[in-house]
Amino acid sequence: MTLPITRRAGLAGLASLPFLPRAARAREAGTLVFGLSSYPPNLMPWLDTGTASATVKMQMFRGLLSFAPDGSLRGELASAWSHDDKGAWTFTLRDATFHNGEKVTSADVKWTIEQVAANAATRLHAEMASITSVETPDDRTVRLTTRAMTATLGEWFANSCLPIVSRVSDPKQPVGAGPFVLDSQERGSFVQLTAAPGYYKPGLPRTKTLRFVAYPDDTARVAALQAGDVDMIEYVPWQSIGELSKDTRLKVTAHDGPFMYLVFNGSRPPFDDARVRLAVAFAVKRDELIQGAFFGRGSPLGHLPIPNASPYYNADLKDGWHYDPARAKQLLADAGHPEGFACNMLATAQYGMHKDTAVLVQQQLAAIGIQATLTLPDWPTRIRMGAQGQYDLAVMGTGPDSNDPDGLSSVLDGSLPPALPRSYGLKTPKITALLQAGRETFDEAKRKAIYHEMEQAALADAPIVGLTWRDQAYAMAKDVSGFTNLPGMLTFMSGTTLENTAIG
Repeated sequence: MTLPITRRAGLAGLASLPFLPRAARAREAGTLVFGLSSYPPNLMPWLDTGTASATVKMQMFRGLLSFAPDGSLRGELASAWSHDDKGAWTFTLRDATFHNGEKVTSADVKWTIEQVAANAATRLHAEMASITSVETPDDRTVRLTTRAMTATLGEWFANSCLPIVSRVSDPKQPVGAGPFVLDSQERGSFVQLTAAPGYYKPGLPRTKTLRFVAYPDDTARVAALQAGDVDMIEYVPWQSIGELSKDTRLKVTAHDGPFMYLVFNGSRPPFDDARVRLAVAFAVKRDELIQGAFFGRGSPLGHLPIPNASPYYNADLKDGWHYDPARAKQLLADAGHPEGFACNMLATAQYGMHKDTAVLVQQQLAAIGIQATLTLPDWPTRIRMGAQGQYDLAVMGTGPDSNDPDGLSSVLDGSLPPALPRSYGLKTPKITALLQAGRETFDEAKRKAIYHEMEQAALADAPIVGLTWRDQAYAMAKDVSGFTNLPGMLTFMSGTTLENTAIG
């Protein structure tokens, strides 16, 4: 729910006032207040409805695995995991209890996999549908066989959209085994959680009450932190990072990881033509986007979002997407659009980075004859319109599911069902095949060669167009401890560390 104009204007005005004292809100012992960038559209565990939703859901649910502060896989409901020479994976469950008091068993894991595999709307539907056998020889053992060798199956079960849910749950009120349980909520305003009794990690969570308050307006969210109304916030606006870093009462944790890019509606002209998509790729001034949308806190992205630090990064890649307006105009002419064309571009007004990026890209496309009319709804509407293909091209910002290049499947694989991160209705047969090949080998040298070839295919076909890397920042009161901004692409999973977070 978007704040009323009068309320938004009043909160925005706080940015021009002197900092309010931390005593503006009387802190409650054992309560941590977190400023979300959006009210969660829903709390259904297996759906992907954005980072704000995921941050809340990660408190209520847990999967077999998650990611440690250094980005490596770690156990959650599984205490051990391994694969054999034929690619079959075995998970050993720890002694854990759902919020309804039932033990977490292999039957719950099997049921969860079956539910996700049967529902195309779920985030990891295709991955779960590729599991051909789920064996449960006892309550603590699960053995999975996939249609093909799958080196990245561990990352699947660390994804925030694949928690294990009690098989006796009410479908409208799924029961998880996370560190917190839902206490109360007010739609559009807040969600309050309390510590779950009997959580399987002794001494956690460190906070008794976790209250999420929605501040869709960037300025209002920052002002709430400065005023002491919240203890920490996500999505720190880039223009505010420097200011908050200098405030001795606060601290900021930020690093590259997420990225901005364009997606296309490939189900109809003109963006069903790769030449038109490539024209867009060569029309973009990426340095201008970094300065204009991110206040210099980012770097150009003229290739697939594989970071420099990744062993799969291709340092020899020379001819990525770059600013070349003459080439862009020639590609349009070759595609039958010598005078350009009109289209619509979907973004959102709720996040400044999306809106500012869209405005700048609109101006840059106009220079080669593409007249893009902006559509800027709130974020929940943006999610719905994107999933339904109600756009010609759209601004997106995300991070893949993991730091492994296979995490780009959610962004690139056109064989998967329509979803927010991918171009709509755009088939990618070569990229799909290469992703599959990379997934099916455990040999690192072979995987590297496969992903280099995949990147060349993507640069030629432009199923997406990379724009910029961007810093992703959280800010918090100086006395908040235990929170970790996970490395690289995993920053959106940082909510898992709230179980370790406390004031003082």
